[in-house]
Amino acid sequence: MTNEWCGWREATERALYGPDDGFYTRPGGPGPAGHFRTSVHVSGLYAGAVAALLRRVDTALGHPDELALVDVGAGRGELLTGVLAVLPGEVAGRLRPCAVERAARPRDLDPRIDWRGELPAPGSVTGLLFANEWLDNVPVDVVETDADGVPRRVLVRADGTERLGGPVDGADAEWLRRWWALPPAPDVIGGTATGALPPGLRAEIGRPRDEAWAQAVRTLRAGLAVAADYAHERGDRPPFGTLTGFRDGREVSPVPDGSCDITAHVALDACAGPSAERLTQREALRALGVDGRRPPLALAATDPSGYVRALGSAGSAAELTDPAGLGGFGWLLEPVGGACAGLLAAGGA
Repeated sequence: MTNEWCGWREATERALYGPDDGFYTRPGGPGPAGHFRTSVHVSGLYAGAVAALLRRVDTALGHPDELALVDVGAGRGELLTGVLAVLPGEVAGRLRPCAVERAARPRDLDPRIDWRGELPAPGSVTGLLFANEWLDNVPVDVVETDADGVPRRVLVRADGTERLGGPVDGADAEWLRRWWALPPAPDVIGGTATGALPPGLRAEIGRPRDEAWAQAVRTLRAGLAVAADYAHERGDRPPFGTLTGFRDGREVSPVPDGSCDITAHVALDACAGPSAERLTQREALRALGVDGRRPPLALAATDPSGYVRALGSAGSAAELTDPAGLGGFGWLLEPVGGACAGLLAAGGA
């Protein structure tokens, strides 16, 4: 790592994905599961739900001879491993599971899983593309309003020290105007609001994520692309941004030296294409049969061990669908071709 000044996008790219010392790519690292729990790590119910969605995609596409499941930002392959474990043999026999991950392939990974560092070629995939907490790790630049209310790019060094750079311009400025409505200062002159931006407001420019998601969707010839991530809407963007770090299960300051994860919430509404559908994770998982309701108490008398298993499953389901936690995540669904539209609507069940 160098200690030169640069934008957060460049600094994050080096810190997370540097070939030798990147947080995710350094040899022998534990992967995401060593530092934080995603929905994949909470319970096998999540892989079961993705498997259920994959089967709906398979049916909608008429059971193609080859059915793809592309896991973008695959970590150590946990989601694909879980899906393969619960799929019926007939579907598993046609499945072409593919992990897209910049870290090296784990040594003990199921040999059926294709491991690659880049997305498949455009139009080469028929099936389901699933990206769980991938977009939040696509590096973005950060901006902050200066003393005059002008949005300026935030520069950072590897030790986390920041300073303001030049004003935001071009495509990034246009993205900011369209998708991140910074609130004007309440200051008034002569009883009239000035409309000026107050100093110290921060935002993340999500344009690289829009482009990354569009590229991911283009890999599909036909099927469904899904992004699941923690997100916010244009009308409710946090005024001081969301950039943060994680290490060993704890939130830490985002220091771009390779020692921690660097992440920020995703503007999924900006990523969405014209045919996109958006749900909360709670809505999506419930549509796929994940229900956090407790089992009937009478089961404890007739089948005590079954009751304990059902109670544990209900607890995991409740965590996955908690609207104040993982259940509040956003799901962005992009059907490619008309067959896979509305698969999580009532009729799609």
